[in-house]
Amino acid sequence: MLCMVFGQLTSRDGMRDLILSLEAHRPKYYHLGFGTSVTRRNLGKANEKRSHRIFEEFAYALIAEARKSCYRDDFEIDVDGNVHALDSTTIDLCLSVFWWAEFRKAKGGIKLHVLYDVKTSIPGFLHISNASLHDVNVLDILAYEAGSFYVMDKAYIDFARLYEIHLQKAFFVTRAKKNMRFKRMYSTRTDRVKGIKYDQIGKLEGRHAKKSYPEKFRRIKYFDGEAEKEFIFLTNNTDHNATEIAMLYKKRWEVELFFKWMKQHLRIKSFWGISINAVKIQIYCAIIAYCLVAIIGNKLKSKRRIYEILQILSISLLDKTPVREILTDYDYKDVKELESKQLKINGF
Repeated sequence: MLCMVFGQLTSRDGMRDLILSLEAHRPKYYHLGFGTSVTRRNLGKANEKRSHRIFEEFAYALIAEARKSCYRDDFEIDVDGNVHALDSTTIDLCLSVFWWAEFRKAKGGIKLHVLYDVKTSIPGFLHISNASLHDVNVLDILAYEAGSFYVMDKAYIDFARLYEIHLQKAFFVTRAKKNMRFKRMYSTRTDRVKGIKYDQIGKLEGRHAKKSYPEKFRRIKYFDGEAEKEFIFLTNNTDHNATEIAMLYKKRWEVELFFKWMKQHLRIKSFWGISINAVKIQIYCAIIAYCLVAIIGNKLKSKRRIYEILQILSISLLDKTPVREILTDYDYKDVKELESKQLKINGF
């Protein structure tokens, strides 16, 4: 794990690159906890044989620590529970190398499903599956927190599964599909200046739909002036006003930014092993590295972004300088230069 996290923090592109970088620090192996030697053969064998569940459990332990450390009380919306954004991203793989990752005829891939805690900017749940698995199936393996919000796009609409969220006393916020049959029972007064076109309470129409979700829920039509688009939201929450529900759905975009950040700054697109076990180990080690950086930044009260901390650590990972000093943001413009009597060069 130390070798894999070292590779994540220093942005190594492949196994050869990782081993070469480690060999440059051979005298430090003992103090770093690497043992007497690190070879490509041993690391590759460990990636293939050692269960990824060890790394998964440690990743969840760090996730719990990071969520406690990074929790903030200044969230824009007054929500008692947590706000989770659910989404997935597909990681393309070469089918001739990763033969087990069948997706299409000439294309392989895996799918990373993430339940992202918006209040802490930490992923609370991860699931790695074949790329052909439909997103909605992930709702069956989630454990819902009473009082928390689960924000998702319309790919996750399955009213039987949404009703299960309702039964667990949690709240969902999603978008409606065009073919949804909804019978309005009554409406509440709306503020059209803020973009709320209607705020309705009603039930589903249709025999099968009524069986899937037999109770009332809420439908909100919102006009986004910036994007000049209309959105129809569905939720089982009746305590917050329509504008707050629209703002909660906008928070779903943060999980998209998380995927983009991970693919740009950590190694989850090019892998150091070809087995499914090795791929899962590398993804969990990327999450471990992300949580470590988040915890360090929060505990040291650094104002730097996670990306900046990662960049600084990548070039000073084995430096003996204290981490607090490395992450200190100096104002170089405030440095007073020594006065000197140096002659000016003509023409400048």
